[in-house]
Amino acid sequence: MDDVKIGEILLPGDETEQERRGRRVKRRFWPTLKRAVRIIPFSRDVVAAYYCAFDPETPLRTRGILLGALAYFVLPFDFLPDVLAVVGFSDDIAVLTAAFAAVSGQIKERHYEKADAALRDEGIADSR
Repeated sequence: MDDVKIGEILLPGDETEQERRGRRVKRRFWPTLKRAVRIIPFSRDVVAAYYCAFDPETPLRTRGILLGALAYFVLPFDFLPDVLAVVGFSDDIAVLTAAFAAVSGQIKERHYEKADAALRDEGIADSR
């Protein structure tokens, strides 16, 4: 996956675009994560990013970047189909890694605490 494509995915977008992405992410996040948890080595970070993206204290640009990455993660059709197990989630991993680098330091300890609780509540092993 080239940098141009990742850059396009991670554009923060305006508030309307962020709301659209937010609805999609909320609807599809947990089912997608449950399918990917064994493949994505940093599921705790992904869940913390989810909580950061929906935190009203998170800057708009950071929310936009995270929602772009998370929306790509939950899309049923992406660059490589996720049904291809490890290979299928490799593009999602690349996008999520780029998003984490772009928002370095914005995902706070409170987001990780919520992630830990949610992973326990959902019965998903946390991938630290």
